[in-house]
Amino acid sequence: MKQTISILTLAVCLAACGGASSDQAKTEEQKEASVATGNTYVIDTAITTVEWRATHKGGFAPRFGTISVNDGTLSVENGTVTAGNFVANLAALKVDTASVTEPDKKAADLETHLKSPDFFDAARYPTAKFVITKVAPYDSTQQKSLLPGATNLISGNLTLKDSTLNITFPAQITVTGQEVTAHAKFTIDRSAWGIHYKTEGSPENWAISKDVEIGFNLKAVKQ
Repeated sequence: MKQTISILTLAVCLAACGGASSDQAKTEEQKEASVATGNTYVIDTAITTVEWRATHKGGFAPRFGTISVNDGTLSVENGTVTAGNFVANLAALKVDTASVTEPDKKAADLETHLKSPDFFDAARYPTAKFVITKVAPYDSTQQKSLLPGATNLISGNLTLKDSTLNITFPAQITVTGQEVTAHAKFTIDRSAWGIHYKTEGSPENWAISKDVEIGFNLKAVKQ
């Protein structure tokens, strides 16, 4: 039995220096986690990836990279995801060298900056967490999706640093007897989690967009 649905990337990501190219995840106050029912599927951390993309204002100088996932599980009952969570390793955030083309800049320097207190403060907050709070059908007449073939709306609590907010985004997931594969792509406003670097003060300082595009490809295996 198959179903398509999907959950974050990790949500978690997240990025830091700004912008993305589209639909914003709905952001609300933290909500109660879904109750796990059915079988447990463990996320394959060797295959699961979270991707981030950010830009400076106006879409200039895009930066992108990945964040690894430490662990996580999904609960599946009657072919439907009922609950789940995963933890992303912000301390291992990577910047793709292909995204830093200026001769005077280095990907390693950007990685260091994103992990600094200006952004994720990875020394104090080395992980981000996403916990599913609701899974609902996706209606293309009511919501837009960056992801072709989205079939569900996923809601979940995303924790970055010391802030937790609930986000809702379109996604796609396929459930089979032995595994779950999930895909999603959406944007978040990093300042909602208190990551304000270059988003406040005089307009000339607003060089980095607040929006971050998050994507993920997830695989979980039945236990």
